[in-house]
Amino acid sequence: MKWVYVDTEKEAVDLYILNHAARGDVVVTQDIGLASMLVNRGVHVISPRGNVYEEGEMDSALYHRYLQAKQRRQGVYPKGMKRFSDRDRRLFLQNFEKILSKLEGK
Repeated sequence: MKWVYVDTEKEAVDLYILNHAARGDVVVTQDIGLASMLVNRGVHVISPRGNVYEEGEMDSALYHRYLQAKQRRQGVYPKGMKRFSDRDRRLFLQNFEKILSKLEGK
């Protein structure tokens, strides 16, 4: 493992990941925009809550993100994210292990 330091600019981390992630890598992120660009490159992407992003689902996820942003611009704000639960942790571990097992089998 190695540590990498990037600029403090708003999207610096995302740009670093985009420029360095390769087919078959695994990335953990809850950023749907970043996830959509990565899955199209053959990168395995999972959220911290265990949601595995698949290429066929990204259009729907991006549209949902767009609708939420539109509502926020209109002054409608949702309650926010639920607390991170034991179920989220179990789902992450289960799906992360599936991804790693799939990669090991290649």
